[in-house]
Amino acid sequence: MLNVGLTGGIAAGKSAVARRLVELGAVLIDADAIARAVLEPGTPGLAEVVAAFGPGILDDAGALDRPALGALVFADESKRQVLNSIVHPRVRAEAERLRAAAAGDAVVVQDIPLLVETKQAGSFDVVLVVAAPQAERLRRMVEDRGMAEADARARIAAQATDEQRAAVADVVINNSGTLEELRQRVNEIWETHIAPSTSHAR
Repeated sequence: MLNVGLTGGIAAGKSAVARRLVELGAVLIDADAIARAVLEPGTPGLAEVVAAFGPGILDDAGALDRPALGALVFADESKRQVLNSIVHPRVRAEAERLRAAAAGDAVVVQDIPLLVETKQAGSFDVVLVVAAPQAERLRRMVEDRGMAEADARARIAAQATDEQRAAVADVVINNSGTLEELRQRVNEIWETHIAPSTSHAR
């Protein structure tokens, strides 16, 4: 099994890289998807978050109001740490369960937005970092995702810097071009850094 860590700043293009890696044969473990699942209605995770932040972070249906929670935690470092202390252990436990269930010869890619911040780089055989200019990332968040620019800047400020991510990277994938250029770069990385370490390169 080859354990690959995939990270990058918000709106850098991790999802597109992850999709291409899956097409090439990787097993994807998506930390964001797990984080959403562990805070679904009825879960112990959501109950703990409500206990910490109050019922105001729920919508009328009793589900997590993510914008309301985001407004709280991205404006206050201590609150963000409280949220992380609830969510991160649950995400790691489920990610490990999924990794253990993968085939012995699998390429397992864990897409972890906060890989650097949570000091997990040493857990992987290969660390891939997706990078894009901050101005372009801001444009994607505001124009493509409909975020307010101030909120977008707060999200970027809450994450590691490009330099901190590059310091732990085996490969930095520059995503300032087209989607096709990005996919081709992933193909090259598969051949140079991933396929030689596996017996089932595709």
